[in-house]
Amino acid sequence: MKVFDEIESEVQSYARAFPRVFNKAQGEYLYDEEGNRYLDFLAGAGTLNYGHNNPLFKEALIEYIQRDGITHGLDLHTKAKREFLESFYDKILKPRGLDYVVQFTGPTGTNAVEAALKIARKYKGRENIISFTNGFHGCSIGALSATGNAHHRGAAGVSMVGITRMPYDGYLGDNVDTTAYLDKVLSDSSSGVDHPAAVLVETVQGEGGINAASVGWLRNLQTVCRKHDVLLIVDDIQAGCGRTGSYFSFEQAGITPDIVTLSKSLSGYGLPFAVVLMRPDLDQWKPGEHNGTFRGNNLAFVTAKAAIDHYWSDERFAREVLRKGDYIGQRLEQIVEKYGDGNMTTRGRGMFRGLNCVSGKLAGRITREAFRNGLVIETSGADDHVVKTLCPLTISDENLKSALDIVEAAVGKVLKGTEVPEAYDFFSGKNASAERKDQLAGAA
Repeated sequence: MKVFDEIESEVQSYARAFPRVFNKAQGEYLYDEEGNRYLDFLAGAGTLNYGHNNPLFKEALIEYIQRDGITHGLDLHTKAKREFLESFYDKILKPRGLDYVVQFTGPTGTNAVEAALKIARKYKGRENIISFTNGFHGCSIGALSATGNAHHRGAAGVSMVGITRMPYDGYLGDNVDTTAYLDKVLSDSSSGVDHPAAVLVETVQGEGGINAASVGWLRNLQTVCRKHDVLLIVDDIQAGCGRTGSYFSFEQAGITPDIVTLSKSLSGYGLPFAVVLMRPDLDQWKPGEHNGTFRGNNLAFVTAKAAIDHYWSDERFAREVLRKGDYIGQRLEQIVEKYGDGNMTTRGRGMFRGLNCVSGKLAGRITREAFRNGLVIETSGADDHVVKTLCPLTISDENLKSALDIVEAAVGKVLKGTEVPEAYDFFSGKNASAERKDQLAGAA
């Protein structure tokens, strides 16, 4: 570990939580240099939906490299790009009735978000963007401005402007539709909120704590956007590519965003790759107006095509994700019922789930205990209080059960003799359990 301590920047984070030197990975397994094996519930922060070194993608990639296929091509036309676009259109866009053009941005999610914000502002001629509490969109300045996390925002060193923050679904309580508030401020010329170019939203907030917006809220959000001539941008970088069951996370709500950003598992193999999907009339770029040296990762085109062809040519894979997601949800609910003291809760949908431990300290102890027992799993949320399940979608039933057994054992060990703290309700001024007692007393 000496070279990492002496030469690598202090900015490293995951390496602190999982202090091992890893040198091999396959499927849902990671291996360290000592030969220890770990089940992976981190999966590249959602980049490895199809597992490590998926053999189907590896075969296609090796064949492409061995025949001297183009690796780097800027935005030149290549056979690999053409074949990816054909598969993406035929098997993803066309069956869903989505009429989008594809922009290849720099290969990171944050660059795709930057491009989406720029094209929305350019098209509408307005600066303001609406984003949401607990949203995470990246760490470059434009995307960071739309991000809520104070830890990341604090590193910017400059003022971040051009964003108005609105409450996400559930932020003001379960019975408040925050899209009505958005509608109100956009309807009131004295609200102080400048007419926005776009609304930027995650249907499931991964880094924000696995907050899943309801179908009704997402539909209402689209209605508000249409009413006020505002573009709807869905950041599907972590929730997309099958994580919630459908290829796009917004499909269950039946909405059609004007712009979509994709990255992470888009390449299928962990290779850097990001795109912006937009309505054809929004494509107002001048040539080279948003470019980047690495906007043509042909190796990623090869593996992305293989992923689409194998997993998304029919509905079987999506059904499997939903089935496994239901199992994860059931297991987490059982853990909550057994150990949660009435305070722990579950969150998310599909295979994008979380265990809300209320306390970041408790969640951290749980993930550290799980790691000691062979499971790599992280936390998320404003206070790192949610244990986040983010395993490969291809994980076997046996290993999925084994991993959740480790989670349950870790929760049981950490909470032995320790109570889960009560969540504070800011609107009643009481802890949640106290409020429930008052409700029960009133009912009696």
